[in-house]
Amino acid sequence: MSDVQDAPTTMTRKIPAPPVTIESKPFWDAATEGRFLIKRCTACGEAHWYPRALCPFCFSDETVWEESPGEGVIYTYSVMHRSPTGPYAIGYVTLNEGPAVLTNFVDVAPDGLSIGQKVKVRFQETEGGPPVPVFAPA
Repeated sequence: MSDVQDAPTTMTRKIPAPPVTIESKPFWDAATEGRFLIKRCTACGEAHWYPRALCPFCFSDETVWEESPGEGVIYTYSVMHRSPTGPYAIGYVTLNEGPAVLTNFVDVAPDGLSIGQKVKVRFQETEGGPPVPVFAPA
């Protein structure tokens, strides 16, 4: 019996370029520099993801960009088996600052993931756009 299906794929799954808007441009510019940004509301103090102008907690427009180390733990994940590049995993990471980020997991076979596992952000190139945040075991 072969171990091929359990080994990490050597092919990198292509990710389409994200839409860059006036509101999200600072995030994507930072991603191009290898920096991970989140938003924080100065009215209520809550950090939030996906970065947007209005706080999802108190609806204030008093939000600022904040650099994050991009560290957290896996909250949940799902393995996608039907892919031309082999199985891959997506899921939610709870950042140390509090927000949950929907992401792809890289540099690990899907069976090497576990809920509560520490992960750190990396950036993966896209097809003609800025790199996107993905997470790998810390």
